[in-house]
Amino acid sequence: VEMETIYQNSTDFILLGLITHPKFPGLIFAVVFSIFVVAVTANLVIIMLIRVDSHLHTPMYFLLSQLSIMDTVYICITVPKMLQDLLSKEKTISFLGCALQIFFYLTLIGGEFFLLGLMAYDRFVAVCNPLRYQIIMNPRVCLLMVLGSWAGGSLDGFMLTPVTMSFPYCGSLEINHFFCEIPAVLKLSCRDTSLYETLMYACCVLMLLIPISFISVSYTRILITVYHMSSAEGRRKAFTTCSSHIIVVSIFYGAAFYTNVLPHSYHTPEKDKVVSAFYTILTPMLNPLIYSLRNRDVAVALRKVLRKYASSQRLRVRHIPEKY
Repeated sequence: VEMETIYQNSTDFILLGLITHPKFPGLIFAVVFSIFVVAVTANLVIIMLIRVDSHLHTPMYFLLSQLSIMDTVYICITVPKMLQDLLSKEKTISFLGCALQIFFYLTLIGGEFFLLGLMAYDRFVAVCNPLRYQIIMNPRVCLLMVLGSWAGGSLDGFMLTPVTMSFPYCGSLEINHFFCEIPAVLKLSCRDTSLYETLMYACCVLMLLIPISFISVSYTRILITVYHMSSAEGRRKAFTTCSSHIIVVSIFYGAAFYTNVLPHSYHTPEKDKVVSAFYTILTPMLNPLIYSLRNRDVAVALRKVLRKYASSQRLRVRHIPEKY
């Protein structure tokens, strides 16, 4: 009773975690930490390769580098706190910390929604209008796409975060989640949040429909163009150009569809946590791996950098003076 009174009077929330009472927290920590390291490393490598290799200075790779930046920041918002909680008895997060998590999470997931939609337009221009690709997708257009994606995502964050945190919260303040996701936080509110949840649902559906419309129209036009291609080599190139993006879109929007579109009757706290873990922990790791494993240009750029590093190391060893 005394502990509950402390929590009621505290401005801190308690995160119950991915698994409420894990039997092997050390094992979960090791798995999540490994995924985190691979995700951050893979995304930073993609960003570095696109920056240093002149062959990757194209609109497609510029947009891909922005996706990697979003994924890197995205995973750093939730996972470090999750790892800390796995090793700590106190799993609290401050009111401000929770608000910041919600804001950055909404900004980045919204930004990725829009960016993936605009990347589909980039693929449409590359396949359907290859001769005018560099003119249409000029640096100014690419920059506007990126700024528009960040602006669209941050608009979502600025709209929903203040309203979510303005509700009074009472009781044990235990969030049945591993980070401050809005539906899990709203369950602790002392007031009826059904109207706000309905409006938020409509907002999320709208944010999904805009990029999905871009993707649907772009890939419909791409399919029509590919169908009329007489060259098998041309079809193969078009498929190679689009396949990585299609896989990433399917993974990301599949999870987003469950979270934002399916009715509440389909949701349980356990399912929600698993899906959230998928797109906050696994997706940032899968995106750079899909693009690097399925993309010849990225693989070639990586081999060039590794060869350059290996040769510089050999020269360094060769110039070390022998000691007698």
